[in-house]
Amino acid sequence: MSDYPVHTPESAPEGAGDFMRELEKAYGFVPNLAGVMATAPALMQGYFQLNQLFEQTSLTPAERQVVLLSASFTNTCGYCMGAHTALAEMARVPQDCIGALRQGEPLPDPRLDALRRFTQAMVEQRGFLPESELQAFHDAGFTPQNVLEVVLGVGMKTLSNYTNHIAGTPLDEAFAAKEWTPPA
Repeated sequence: MSDYPVHTPESAPEGAGDFMRELEKAYGFVPNLAGVMATAPALMQGYFQLNQLFEQTSLTPAERQVVLLSASFTNTCGYCMGAHTALAEMARVPQDCIGALRQGEPLPDPRLDALRRFTQAMVEQRGFLPESELQAFHDAGFTPQNVLEVVLGVGMKTLSNYTNHIAGTPLDEAFAAKEWTPPA
């Protein structure tokens, strides 16, 4: 893991420090994920730019967090589950939905549960979804645009989930109360 330090703006390779300072202004701190990704500045910048694009989709803030938590659960990413639990609370995702997402259980909201199931199927099946999966997603009121927006969210989370798996990124103090352990 020592090959993947958590950089600060001062220790980061050229091309990462200024971007990390921008993140610090935006978030109030530099997330450890950014500190780890700074080892490859293009990855760090690409991830956070994808995040900005994902925020511009037609999915609501709560729906976006369902996508990100569902992908992170399926990929067993503790860092992202902890961080996105806090972000889901900020996006006003109901607590019972957050609890279910953290346990990999059905959500009490049928539309959000359809989104959870679709996202998990997208990750598990690597995009090779049977027509029945697409139809179920459409039947829940989602559009072809939403399908492709889920692809964007899954792609973004794949970058962070895999980075965290490889580097063992420590959870930020800001998210410590949301630490996650996969259910047995």
